[in-house]
Amino acid sequence: MIVRSERKSPRRALALLAVTVAAAGLTACSSNDDGKPAATEIVYVTAGASSSTPAASSAPVPTQKGAAGLRTSYAALAKTLGQPVGVSIVPVGGGAPIDLGDQTAQVAWSTIKVPLAIAAQRKNGVLAAETPAIVNSDNDAAESLWSSLGTDAQAAAAVTAVLREGGDTSTTVPSVRRRGEFTIFGQTVWALPAAATFAAHLPCLPDSKHVVTLMGQVAGNQQWGIEVIPGRSTAVKGGWGPSLDGGYVVRQLGLLTRKDGTQVAFALSTHAPGASMNSGIAALNQVGTWIGAHLAAMPGGRC
Repeated sequence: MIVRSERKSPRRALALLAVTVAAAGLTACSSNDDGKPAATEIVYVTAGASSSTPAASSAPVPTQKGAAGLRTSYAALAKTLGQPVGVSIVPVGGGAPIDLGDQTAQVAWSTIKVPLAIAAQRKNGVLAAETPAIVNSDNDAAESLWSSLGTDAQAAAAVTAVLREGGDTSTTVPSVRRRGEFTIFGQTVWALPAAATFAAHLPCLPDSKHVVTLMGQVAGNQQWGIEVIPGRSTAVKGGWGPSLDGGYVVRQLGLLTRKDGTQVAFALSTHAPGASMNSGIAALNQVGTWIGAHLAAMPGGRC
């Protein structure tokens, strides 16, 4: 078993078979995506597999066009996942979300580092901390971006303003710590349709190019979900952490570029009481494979 820290994971480790958090390391300080005062998330990677891409979905390819066909196909896929997974799909440039599966609103964890990095860059210019915050999901780096925005109230307002600019009209970033051991911003409740809408506007926002580029370079601890689709240009930010019921929330914000140059935005999330981070990643990988197989039926767009 190979041990890799958040800061050292290689790009696109397609030999990844499973990502697990060792039971002995499951503490608030060492293993959780937005744990505070964690400096590094430790990821254990089991090597030796030829590919991390799960077997193709048994769900049928939709015979109907558009959202109706996708819903029919996803309903079949959902029966094979082992735990609930929600997906929201929006064409880049904006449009009505296509919402599939479990739409229970969960906390954002590190997916909220995307609008945080944009807010910090707008105030301070490009900061060195943006790279580890996005590429490695480093918590100390993200905390420094947050601090650069002023008081907690000022930082919350600045990140919320970026969400509003990205078409998210409902999400508000908190200014007080909701769970003592975790970051303030990571506990933002971010519904999937709102997150996907923001992702759809993200590449069109001023000052977003650098952050989107970093999302295309994420380390091995975030190479799941739509990252398992072969031969496609992706930009993602993962987020994960323990829920109060003992389960794990695992989620992803992402952009996928199709062969015709149009782009599709996604927000994915999974959670079940008692479920592990490993099972959440496995479920999102199955959904990622399904997305790759049905990409032609999904609405794409441009800025």
